Amino acid sequence: MNSYVNMGVGAFLGTVFVLMSVSIASEGIFHSGAPEKEGFMIAADEGGEEAGGGGAEAAAAVPIATLLASADASAGEAVFKKCASCHTSEKGGPNKVGPGLWDVVNRPIASHEGFGYSAAMVTFSEGQKVVWDFDHLNHFLAAPKKYIPGTAMGFAGLKKDDERANLIAYLRTLSDNPAPLPEASSEGAAATDTGAAAEEPVAQ
Repeated sequence: MNSYVNMGVGAFLGTVFVLMSVSIASEGIFHSGAPEKEGFMIAADEGGEEAGGGGAEAAAAVPIATLLASADASAGEAVFKKCASCHTSEKGGPNKVGPGLWDVVNRPIASHEGFGYSAAMVTFSEGQKVVWDFDHLNHFLAAPKKYIPGTAMGFAGLKKDDERANLIAYLRTLSDNPAPLPEASSEGAAATDTGAAAEEPVAQ
């Protein structure tokens, strides 16, 4: 074998070696495995309760009519900032990750034009034949995934009664013809008074 053949074989083997080295180094530098934790995640309670189940009812024990009697829509607008990344509030606003919320109070559930609802939400609306009245909003916003298991809404919910009531009061204003406020029952008022009295210190 002459020197030219030896040089050619050596050059070929050298090229192969360099290419393999570059490939191995690139794999080590640029390899991207699955992250241990998602970069952005909305906290959600994955409770497996039935629709309208005990978890949501426990979180929304005080009747919404009672809560709305002292709710502040202006404060609710500030609470809405938690929703603004997924929902629009203006009239004719586009759908985002969630449907637009203009005129949401008393709107049929899973009916906003152009939005693709989860199967769970569609099934809930078909079985219940309901609208987003104050009571449904109260329970759903308290614990979305417990009230409608399987909903795509990735939000843990608003556990504080006043915060939730303020938000619902604000949602009510998103309409050319806001829905009338529900009338607070004497039972609901009594329950609220009892709870407040239990928190007051007893005179010794």
